[in-house]
Amino acid sequence: MFHIDFNRLRFLVIDDNAHMRRIVRTLLHGYGAREVYEAEDGAAGLEAFTSYTPDIVITDWAMPIFDGLELTSMIRQPGANANPYVPIIMLTGHSEKRRVIEARDSGVTEFLCKPISAQALYQRILNVVINPRPFIKTKTFFGPDRRRNVNPNYVGPERRKGGKAEVIKAQPLLDKLRSPT
Repeated sequence: MFHIDFNRLRFLVIDDNAHMRRIVRTLLHGYGAREVYEAEDGAAGLEAFTSYTPDIVITDWAMPIFDGLELTSMIRQPGANANPYVPIIMLTGHSEKRRVIEARDSGVTEFLCKPISAQALYQRILNVVINPRPFIKTKTFFGPDRRRNVNPNYVGPERRKGGKAEVIKAQPLLDKLRSPT
């Protein structure tokens, strides 16, 4: 098993439920994280994102002012902020397939259903650190590659919509963890 040095990562937890924020913060501190910032809605989350430049954003879906999907879309606007490539983990009580697809299509990196477990949250964080997906930019989408599996034997027509895709390799968080402090 790979070990992540959480004290070198900066987290932003956005949820309108103070109890859920406390649970996530407690789990992150339990993993060894020191820098965990919180916001209670999408607007405060966007402001905190700009102020703290987190390495990983963990956000709820349903929140006042604007929700987690709207927040994700704002963060994923190329040129609108310092890090449109930040991994975003969506926490939600809505686990229907259409919701997962909607979150994926808005640019969410990982999806986690409530109630969360320590192991599931750790696994999502581990995944965004160790197995980052390249970013895709088309006319209609900018975000992590929605294709998790690549079949080298596939010879059919391109199924991607939105025109030709530009593949962008973002700086992996793993490099930050390996670099000297």
